Amino acid sequence: MADIHGGALAVLVGVVGLVVRRQLATRPVRRNGSLIGPAVLGVLGAAGIAFGIASVLKYHPLPLLPVVLLAVSLPVAAVFGAARSRTVRVWREPQGAVLRKGTAATAGLWLASVGAHIGLGLWIDHAAGAGLLGTASVYAYLAIGLWTQNLLIRGRAAAAARTPLSA
Repeated sequence: MADIHGGALAVLVGVVGLVVRRQLATRPVRRNGSLIGPAVLGVLGAAGIAFGIASVLKYHPLPLLPVVLLAVSLPVAAVFGAARSRTVRVWREPQGAVLRKGTAATAGLWLASVGAHIGLGLWIDHAAGAGLLGTASVYAYLAIGLWTQNLLIRGRAAAAARTPLSA
């Protein structure tokens, strides 16, 4: 991440800021809407990882350690996503709509998650010896974390929708 271009950093900060802002807003849990963002980030993430690998191969063969670290970083994203899902309030309104709203703990876990990826990304880039594999994997990391979080929230929302309203 030390070599990240200023424009790419601005885009990353903007994307993370938008995601966190949306997490803290009260909004309905939609059937498919919560999977579109992670899908877009996933496509960007796959392209980023391909770019990152190419950026290393431009200088030398890809060592094993950065591949292992990258493979470890993605489940870390899922663990953070699962933890964040527990901090999001999910409830059913009297009209029947199921809503969600992140808390301060949700925002804190987002910051911790991004910090963890920055650390892992720096380690990956250092272990690779060249290129931007760790830096370029950030969108895949965000996609996996957000997908995990949203999938678990959708499960809680489905349970809330089945729960009868109190009279």
